[in-house]
Amino acid sequence: MKATQESGLREKSLESLKKFRQIVSSAQQHFRRIEDQCGLSGAQLWALREVAGHPGQRVSDLAKTMSLHLSTASNLLDKLAKRNLIRRERNDPDQRIVRLFLTEEGMRIVAGAPQPVRGVLPEALNRLPDEVLDNLNRSLAQVLDEIGVRDKEAAMKPLSDLILSEPK
Repeated sequence: MKATQESGLREKSLESLKKFRQIVSSAQQHFRRIEDQCGLSGAQLWALREVAGHPGQRVSDLAKTMSLHLSTASNLLDKLAKRNLIRRERNDPDQRIVRLFLTEEGMRIVAGAPQPVRGVLPEALNRLPDEVLDNLNRSLAQVLDEIGVRDKEAAMKPLSDLILSEPK
């Protein structure tokens, strides 16, 4: 490959890297604003918003809506319940079914939370046309293939936990 072609590719790859950095930084800033204003993680606030929008939903429904492992959603809800922001009810004939509801304090937090509650990245992706999302998904799959090492479990963890977590 000619030096000018290599230089052009290097510039393009660095430009993509800069865009990834801007996306991560924007998400971090939004999550910090949520923590500062609400005292919750971005995932906790999103979970509250989902419960507020669908009172009585099951834990499995919330996990699916947020694209989380069921155990991750349960742990998230445990933290919210300890802070008296949600309550769990077992009113169905099948007592294994747990329904979720916000407490008054949970409703107050959701009402005063910074927008977008789901986070800047999920909201931005949600506004993209189908063809753009298809292309983005194909391109990101190629990037992951080039990286080689994949943390497949990260796909089912809250973004706020991944971005704001301290190195181990």
